[in-house]
Amino acid sequence: MRLGILGGGQLGKMTAAAAQRLGFDVVVWSEEALSPAGRTTAFEVVGSLESAAVRAKMAALSDLLTLENEFIPPHHLRWFEAHGTPVYPTAATLSQIQDKYHQKRFFGQAGLPVPETLALESPEDVEEAARRLGFPLVLKTRTLGYDGRGTAVARHPEALAAAVDRLGGLRPGALMAEAFIPFDRELAVMVVRGRDGETVVYPAVETQQPHYICRKVLAPAPIPEADAARAQAVALKAVQALEGVGAFGVELFHHQGQIWINEIAPRPHNSGHYSIEACVTSQFENHVRAVTGMALGDPGMVAPYAVMVNLLGTDVGPVPDDALWQASRMADVHLHLYGKRSRHPGRKLGHVTALGHTLEEAERKAEAAAALIRL
Repeated sequence: MRLGILGGGQLGKMTAAAAQRLGFDVVVWSEEALSPAGRTTAFEVVGSLESAAVRAKMAALSDLLTLENEFIPPHHLRWFEAHGTPVYPTAATLSQIQDKYHQKRFFGQAGLPVPETLALESPEDVEEAARRLGFPLVLKTRTLGYDGRGTAVARHPEALAAAVDRLGGLRPGALMAEAFIPFDRELAVMVVRGRDGETVVYPAVETQQPHYICRKVLAPAPIPEADAARAQAVALKAVQALEGVGAFGVELFHHQGQIWINEIAPRPHNSGHYSIEACVTSQFENHVRAVTGMALGDPGMVAPYAVMVNLLGTDVGPVPDDALWQASRMADVHLHLYGKRSRHPGRKLGHVTALGHTLEEAERKAEAAAALIRL
């Protein structure tokens, strides 16, 4: 069987590696040649999915397809499905969550805890959101936002107009407002659901996201067991409500024992990278198992604690060839560089993971390694 991956970034690269270990051939689609994922596979299809020829080539080379990101228009997935190439997660699943306003409404109707959300299409909508939801008020783009792109927080009425302008202004279907949750921690849970409905749930982890970009993941999250179980249950119910197939990253807010869904990603997720070394079966392997119809593997941790630190760009230009040399001298630290050819401040270029008998031990090792890496 040949697995096609729609997306050539680091998530596609790590998914491809997991698929190859299980004996699958892999073909990667990317808009640009020599993507991080494409350089690791025998087959890479390059070009825009708006091109019928590109879609046809990808379909011809793939027995089934999966996603590296959630930004592909669902009508492209429906084209593949109509032409006999299954896609997991499906176009129907992606259609429910690609627009974050529709995503929140869907989860709310499913009885899941979500912040109150309103669509913003007119000045009157903005006034209504301020009146109903109060301040601080979270404004978001409904599609394409990630790593803080597409989010603005207005902390008082005078900041509203600037926040709307910063997100591109009022247009039909473009913006939404969301009640601010004064969270104690941001959490994430990876859930994997197979084609037959089998599910596995990974531990709830804490994600630390200064400036909206995930820098560190603590596994498991240092919260009461009852709260962790509640987060896992909410995440599982969200994926089941979607009838999703594959790995899903469910981002959550935690405040005084309560849990709210922030958003969901229909793919392997940055918060699950620790699972490569820290779990019996990584999120990437379980994603491949799920979409190809295999039985799912054990998501349990092989060490009491793990900490993952993202390696974010601090400069511009090519990635140094010797970036990992100093950190490579450290024992018990797992280094990952994604193979991106250029860097800019805040870009995710790799990560390090350390295991430990205590959370403090794992965090100390991961931070020490990250401090030695020049990016």
